Amino acid sequence: MNKVILVGRLTRDPEVRYSSGDQAMAIARYSLAVDRRGRRDSGGSDQPTADFINIVAFGRDGEFAEKYLRKGMRILVEGHIQTGSYTNKDGQKVYTTDVVVERHEFVENKGSSQGSGMSDAFVPASDAQPDGGDGFMNIPDGIDEELPFN
Repeated sequence: MNKVILVGRLTRDPEVRYSSGDQAMAIARYSLAVDRRGRRDSGGSDQPTADFINIVAFGRDGEFAEKYLRKGMRILVEGHIQTGSYTNKDGQKVYTTDVVVERHEFVENKGSSQGSGMSDAFVPASDAQPDGGDGFMNIPDGIDEELPFN
């Protein structure tokens, strides 16, 4: 089974290109900084370290990345690892490892993008709703009669 789930911060804005042909497809590339526990130093405390993982998103996921993802945002990426290789202009063989996005979600709301607490709620990217700036979804007037509780 080839399954990856990562939570981290974007290290840069996604770089998006479109494939050529009749049905152009978005291809977004970005890198995610994922925290991991470091080795203990001589004082006995854990030093935080991070892995920088290359991410690639195709099609609608690529379009979503282009429209909504920005450097510093904390997101969850679910996907699979894909390896490959190519020969660079100097004739050297270069090996690549990427995580191909199958799904990604926001891990925090806009206002808490500078925080790092784990208590941030997961908000599926496909369910993101505009809010009034306070982190709460706007509720239309006159809906009180439709609520199952008072």
